[in-house]
Amino acid sequence: MYYPYFRGKQYELITIRENAERMSQANIIPIIEPVKRSLTGLRRALEALMAQQTQFVLVMNPLHGELNGGAEELQAEIVEGLLADYDDCRLGFVVGSNTLLEDVQEFCQRQNKDVSIIHYGYPRAGELAGAVNGIVAIREHIFIDECCSRLYRRNFRNDYRVLVRDGFVKRTNREHPEVEHFSELHITYTEDGFGGFGDFLTVGDDFSESGGPAYAVAIHLTYIDSNEDDDMFIKHYISDRTTSPTDPGGKFLEALQKLVDDVEDPNSKILRSEAVNEFLELHARGHFPGLGYVKKLSMQHHIELIASLQGG
Repeated sequence: MYYPYFRGKQYELITIRENAERMSQANIIPIIEPVKRSLTGLRRALEALMAQQTQFVLVMNPLHGELNGGAEELQAEIVEGLLADYDDCRLGFVVGSNTLLEDVQEFCQRQNKDVSIIHYGYPRAGELAGAVNGIVAIREHIFIDECCSRLYRRNFRNDYRVLVRDGFVKRTNREHPEVEHFSELHITYTEDGFGGFGDFLTVGDDFSESGGPAYAVAIHLTYIDSNEDDDMFIKHYISDRTTSPTDPGGKFLEALQKLVDDVEDPNSKILRSEAVNEFLELHARGHFPGLGYVKKLSMQHHIELIASLQGG
């Protein structure tokens, strides 16, 4: 079971909305952390998921963005309003370094929906495991790999567990290598005793409200290498020009040409996803749709790749 972790910025929410049916068919369960105080985009994304009976996890105490720590309107407008009669969702609670155990217990006990505990740096696993033991509302424990050691996770070995690992290395675009390893979790998660796995797609865990100037434009595509035991890698197609923040559209076309050359190679390992086909159409038209849209297509391709592995 795949759990992609989305921070709810504009194009992340559009990606969720446009891929709701695909995620439902492939049993993909998105984790959504709202980061904007305006809930319009979030509502539209959730409505699309609900229309397809897609399962999802909605984080109620976001770590990032305008709703840092949680918001009353999220509970009132979304949980008690939009989701009141929807049972295929759970409410996520992030347990971080400063979380109080009584806050975790209180959250679980006052919700009338299933709960997902998201482990994001809490230091005392044994105390936390004791505090939540027996709370029937808890559906699963989701561990952010970089914040939770194997020893920490052992405290919850009798529960349904999901491991989320960030496969995207954050750098400036011009510093990316042509190709690098992304993740093996899609192969190994069951062997390690987990019921599900996840990642932060082709965006990464590092959160920023907006990107900086585009000295270089990069397009990121994940792929499976059958010659490497079906391990997953990521390719970075980078523009030729990398020293000035001008002409992002022209730089996109430079990066896009490299993508097209790779995809059209007879020995290409890139899945011909709908997202890749759209990249090819953009190349044929010589059109730059904006950097946010490029990011959306990259995320969609990754979802399509995972869905293909899960039979969706």
